[in-house]
Amino acid sequence: MASSRSPGPASIGSPVFERVLLKLSGEALMGEQAYGIDPERISAIARQVDSTARAGVEVAIVVGAGNIFRGLEGTSMGMDRATADYMGMIATVLNALAIQDALEKRDLATRVQSAIEMQEVAEPYIRRRAMRHLERGRVVIFAGGTGNPFFTTDTTAALRALEIGAECILMAKNRVEGVMDADPREDPGAKLIPRISHRAAIERGLRVMDTTALTLCMDNDLPIFVFNMADEQNIARILSGESVGTRVESDSAGSSDAGSRAASEGGER
Repeated sequence: MASSRSPGPASIGSPVFERVLLKLSGEALMGEQAYGIDPERISAIARQVDSTARAGVEVAIVVGAGNIFRGLEGTSMGMDRATADYMGMIATVLNALAIQDALEKRDLATRVQSAIEMQEVAEPYIRRRAMRHLERGRVVIFAGGTGNPFFTTDTTAALRALEIGAECILMAKNRVEGVMDADPREDPGAKLIPRISHRAAIERGLRVMDTTALTLCMDNDLPIFVFNMADEQNIARILSGESVGTRVESDSAGSSDAGSRAASEGGER
């Protein structure tokens, strides 16, 4: 497969947000691998976070664990759902530590906070401590999900973003440009929806994040930017105010009509 490496993070002039939460799926850490963590992909993520933080933007991260273990997959193999979910939450700590290591190699102060207590490797999640870290320019990585089974890391991202007062969620996708009007793996003609409301995304069943997380964002007017993490310039472009991928926001921002128009142009699937 041909390499799709981008030229590296773009510079951020005057960021339009002061505090953001970056949601990384476990798959985003795999690169071209079928399993585990790709050191090159971790390094690319670290470059983007480093560039963002040095532009004065406070960055928090929530990471999934689909590259190691998924609770739902464990359940499908006959495991108890709560047990499988706890295993998935523990796996997110492994990913968080890998990201922390990559960021600290770039001399970027980083803290991992886990909702499941693991005092030898991570701080416990304490909201006020997390906010103090951010105010001091440290990157905070939230691991361990919400600490409760039956909730995804998407819900963790929405919850933590609201708790720390993040102005938006940067929803990184693995080789997908944003929210599409159909599954691109099944429909090569799927079109990108550049703007849509939370409500419209829920009603259409679009793959932004799980319904619980999306509803939480909708109820609290928290915008979500869905973009392709493989292009290292995308985060900088979003923070510079450019239109990249898909913007999901409240109905009052007029995104519902824009999303509907985009979907109509692509045809109902």
